[in-house]
Amino acid sequence: MDAQEAKDVLDKLANREMDEFRIKKEDFLSFREVLVKREDFKHFRGNAQHNGEIIYTYLEEARS
Repeated sequence: MDAQEAKDVLDKLANREMDEFRIKKEDFLSFREVLVKREDFKHFRGNAQHNGEIIYTYLEEARS
């Protein structure tokens, strides 16, 4: 996954165009690199799954 794809996915989550997004283990580092640079970083929640997959959702209130 490249940076533009990650940005598009994160924008869709933030705009409620998607409820959740499942990221594969091999794409995690490139995805996270884009995620942590966002101002609304703390609104995203990652829920770890089996085999290194993570399901990301967007929260109304920022996590602490």
